[in-house]
Amino acid sequence: MSLKPSPLAPAAFPEFPEIKGVRFAVGNSGMRYKGRDDVMLAEFSDRTTVAGVFTKNSMPGAPVDWDREILSTGTARGLVVNAGIANVFTGTAGRKTVEETATTTAGLLNAKPEQIYIASTGVIGEPVPTEKITELLPRLAEDLSSAAGEAAAKAIMTTDTFAKGAVARATIGGKKVWLAGFAKGSGMIAPDMATMLAFLFTDAVIPADVLQELLSEANEKSFNCVTVDSDTSTSDTVILFATGAAENDSSQQSVNPLLDDFKRALLEIMTDLAQQVARDGEGASKFITVKVSGAASDASAKTIALAIANSPLVKTAIAGEDANWGRVVMAVGKSGEKADRDKMNLRMGGILIAENGVRAPSYREADVMPHMQGKEILIEVDVAVGKGSAFAWTCDLTHGYIEINADYRS
Repeated sequence: MSLKPSPLAPAAFPEFPEIKGVRFAVGNSGMRYKGRDDVMLAEFSDRTTVAGVFTKNSMPGAPVDWDREILSTGTARGLVVNAGIANVFTGTAGRKTVEETATTTAGLLNAKPEQIYIASTGVIGEPVPTEKITELLPRLAEDLSSAAGEAAAKAIMTTDTFAKGAVARATIGGKKVWLAGFAKGSGMIAPDMATMLAFLFTDAVIPADVLQELLSEANEKSFNCVTVDSDTSTSDTVILFATGAAENDSSQQSVNPLLDDFKRALLEIMTDLAQQVARDGEGASKFITVKVSGAASDASAKTIALAIANSPLVKTAIAGEDANWGRVVMAVGKSGEKADRDKMNLRMGGILIAENGVRAPSYREADVMPHMQGKEILIEVDVAVGKGSAFAWTCDLTHGYIEINADYRS
């Protein structure tokens, strides 16, 4: 399936740094895609700590089960990702694929199988031809390079129209550290942990338990705020690897002010990647930000924001450049959260459309049309019952979404 780049794509993939303690290699397994790489191997130095968050879908793939089991070790030496078959709903054969992949990789990297993380994405329910991965791994181990970050980001794509990367710098106790990451995701995207696959790398020294706290906190404010189609993937995985090569002070706790700048940088790259996922939503032509205020709590505001962001009627109206604000009102009401109908206010593009439960006397549809014709859409709702606030990112729903998903297995 060949797709044109999303009109919302960044101008270019960022200059990916060579992070000490991380090397990548990519190759084509032939299991699904022809003419492009679909397997990625990453190697980490032997002092690397790790943190992860995974899907809450009750039908997780075998790689998710494996990663959850080994996460308690707190260490990592390798990562293998394939983008052809998801290895979901594949029974004992799927588990065997993961174990054989981890064992083969461990042998090549002089590591233990429980230090090898596995991720898969692609078609659900199909058996994985394990040998297509394991027979490719020896060559990948020979090709490992610290300069292959962009190639690794491209190798994990499925219906993505562009590779998604983000880079940041931070200071911990006077030491400069790198943070970088890449993600894949265009469809089957809804926040219920993370959304899609994302892999983050830093050369900082951070204990695994602290790293986990930092990742979970940033995840809630980034990947858990993005949705494309309300479908939570069976493979959702976000993993953060810290190689320790920067040799900064390692005696931190998550509340330590020394980590404030690292927290900022981590949230920065995770937010960037999450927004890129929404910008690459299947068939997307507009990037939408939904902001909700005046809710009973932040959690309530988030539920309302996601109800708006997931509404097919809201999303199709925006695709048609129609400021059909009544559909936003409907979505607020269906959320099940508290909202005061007779005090609620609504804006699009900063223009007041409804206030105190009725259309604003000053509103003229012609005023909002220039905003609706743009690529960046802002919806703001004050539900007037409290002080809770939240946001969500999504995209419009176009004919392209149907075309891509109708042909996905073709």
